[in-house]
Amino acid sequence: MATVVGPPRVGRGRGEGLRAEVGQRLSSAPGRLRAVGGLLVVLMVAFGALTAVQVSQRSTAAENVRTHSQPLSNDAAEIFRSLADADTTAATGFLQAGSESQAVRARYNSDVQRASALLAQAAARTSADDPGQQWITKLNQQLPSYTSLVSTAGSYNRVGYPLGGAYLRFASANMQQDGGMLTQARALYDAETARLHRDYADAKSFPWAAIGLGLVALAVLAWTQLRLFRRTNRVFNPGLVTATLLTLAGLLWLTAGQTLATLSLSDANSHGSAPLQIINTARITALQCRGAENLNLVARGSTTDYEDSWEKKLQPAMSADLSQARGATGGDAAAQADLSAVSTQWTAWQKQHDAAKSLNDGGAYDRAVAATIGTASQDQGTISATFNALDKSLSDAVQHEQAQFAQHAADAHDATSGLAVGAAVLAALAALAAVLGINRRVAEYR
Repeated sequence: MATVVGPPRVGRGRGEGLRAEVGQRLSSAPGRLRAVGGLLVVLMVAFGALTAVQVSQRSTAAENVRTHSQPLSNDAAEIFRSLADADTTAATGFLQAGSESQAVRARYNSDVQRASALLAQAAARTSADDPGQQWITKLNQQLPSYTSLVSTAGSYNRVGYPLGGAYLRFASANMQQDGGMLTQARALYDAETARLHRDYADAKSFPWAAIGLGLVALAVLAWTQLRLFRRTNRVFNPGLVTATLLTLAGLLWLTAGQTLATLSLSDANSHGSAPLQIINTARITALQCRGAENLNLVARGSTTDYEDSWEKKLQPAMSADLSQARGATGGDAAAQADLSAVSTQWTAWQKQHDAAKSLNDGGAYDRAVAATIGTASQDQGTISATFNALDKSLSDAVQHEQAQFAQHAADAHDATSGLAVGAAVLAALAALAAVLGINRRVAEYR
């Protein structure tokens, strides 16, 4: 009777043999040491790689704060300021009528050119999907229309046609009304400021994953050395001690560098960009106050909207802006000195405004105009002179805060300079030292 022989179990036999061989190797002391060495290499290489990635991400965000989002936010504020100043200056030139001064005309042209240049610069710095791009496009489209209306208003005004005032008020309405150019400039500023805050948050976020992995690597190194000590009664393994010191150095460098960078970025915000935003808002409000005064005179009693805006909206807003600016710059003597000058000038301006309003309400229109803008050759003691001094003080405060921001942002950049590469190198050296330390013990079993 033939014997039935089943199929050979070659595959399963080989698999079982391989598993048995691996199990036998791991059950031996040299095998366990090699497994621990492999684990240490994986942990330290992963720690170095993760540190490099996370530090690079935060360094990129910090660099974006310093060279991209903060300058864009500031440029957006300057676009707003240039447009508001152009509108104010256009009204000043209109009030001067045929005797418009060269300085007023030059200031208006400079404002328009600066706004155009900054819009072009902002368009080049932002991608097509950037939220601010839509506002840049709209402002670029509307600015030529605004300047055309102002030019038409000036032409009618020079020949004495009353229609010039209507054109100027219409141009100003396109600039200042809800949905107008200043609203769009504000939306651009808000979009770029929101991106600045996101970059700040990304740059200051702590690399907890890398730190956690570094701590795990240190724990495994300590556990390994403790087991070796218990088995061999040898206190030190030079390779593992070196690996421990290198890993600890990388971990301390990472923690200290990111901590210093976070502190510097916090200072850049609290002693730079945050006060700067408030001071820029005050500059813009001051320009709107000035524009409302001038346009109230241009209207010649046809509307009280501009004076109502001054009393109910702009004057309280300006006082609130200055109060916030003083609070945001507390402890900064230079900024406080600039803002103290602004407060004194603002108080004087309000008194001059009330005096000019009394003249206008009393029928002394020409004297009210003279008290507000002066003449082409003389503006001392006028609202115009006070406003220019106030704007200069605010400009000085802006420059001071920009310098503060630049210094602290540079400190943040320097705090993590070389950290990504350095941590990766330290981790690689630590892995090599661990392998050498483990191999030395393995060699003792031969």
